[in-house]
Amino acid sequence: MDRQRTVAGLDVHKDSIYLCVMGHDEAIIFQKTYGTLTPGLRQMCADMVAHGVTEAAMESTATYWVPVWNALCDSMSLKLVNPYFIKQLPGRKSDVKDAQWIAECLLKNLIKGSFVPDGVVQDMRKYNRRIFDLNDDMVYNTNKLDAALQRCGFRLSNYVTKVNGKSYRSCIAAIINGTTDPAELVKLVHGKTVNKHGREVIMAAVTADFHQADIDLIRQYKEMIDIIERQIKDCQSALTALCRKHFPTQYERLQTIPGVKERAATAIIAETGADMRHFPKSTNLVGWCGLRPRNDESNRKIKSNKITHGNKFLRKILIEIAWTASRTRNCFFSNFSYVQCTVRRKTKMKVQVAIARKILVAVWHMLSNDEDFIDVYLRGLAKEAEEHRQKQESIQRIELSMVN
Repeated sequence: MDRQRTVAGLDVHKDSIYLCVMGHDEAIIFQKTYGTLTPGLRQMCADMVAHGVTEAAMESTATYWVPVWNALCDSMSLKLVNPYFIKQLPGRKSDVKDAQWIAECLLKNLIKGSFVPDGVVQDMRKYNRRIFDLNDDMVYNTNKLDAALQRCGFRLSNYVTKVNGKSYRSCIAAIINGTTDPAELVKLVHGKTVNKHGREVIMAAVTADFHQADIDLIRQYKEMIDIIERQIKDCQSALTALCRKHFPTQYERLQTIPGVKERAATAIIAETGADMRHFPKSTNLVGWCGLRPRNDESNRKIKSNKITHGNKFLRKILIEIAWTASRTRNCFFSNFSYVQCTVRRKTKMKVQVAIARKILVAVWHMLSNDEDFIDVYLRGLAKEAEEHRQKQESIQRIELSMVN
């Protein structure tokens, strides 16, 4: 243990921060409680620098740690620690003792810091996670809009594929503008839908009793949905611009993976930072994401194989990629999904988690080795085709020699 080290432990809460500064001989040098406002954070940083603190550790408490990190990152080395790994001992129930325990663990090199990206990637994360929130708001408001229409007796959503399709949106726009005549609304429904279910059925589905209050609420929900769509587009445009500026090669390379397009590529870069040096092995990245099966075995009995907790934003986008890749023809992931689900009778969702894990491993190798995605299934097909061609050429040569 370095004899010159002076470390600090921070127990971060919403309204207060408990600081404990500890020297190389495990003696407590300084203890104090600070507020979480900006002047208090600046004073805490000044006090820590005055006491010679070179390293500090804090728990990843919700989002409360972020302003503390930003206030200290330029003055000392910081570690963000998972609370699960430093609160294993009983009897340490006070905030002061928590800060002391964090400092002691840091001094003895018993804790490992979590991955905290640089400023550009943090800005990208803000856009990316805002898109996830907006998508949730979109689903909520879309369901509310459909519920408002259903209360009036408007049942078109029972017969269309999706409620954000052209037919459904055209009918909503007409209703908002005051057109509630079923004969006029049915003209806005796509011909395939009318032919599939019959004109009389669709006519009955768009026949409803609208009051002015209903139309007002439908207009408000539609305006909210339009606002959310615009904000999603703005966030994605800003996120894509940052990717093209700072990670152009990685952005293009990730899109060689089946199922990965602009949205997925930008989300992966925003969450991982595109720098695999923080993850020595692919298994470290898989565990950080939360796609690794948990190790819960006792007396030779496996109690649980559920995946662990991790980066839920990266995990969610990878599952979405897995569903798309499993439906992409002539690729490794669709072939893997077919074999596991149809031949081996595996659960569909478990197979998608396995595909997401394989995609993440591929991402690690691609970004670590600076290489594009190589589909082993297509490479195998190409090898078989080449072998078949050579065999046919050999047969033709033999036939020609026999004729001559």
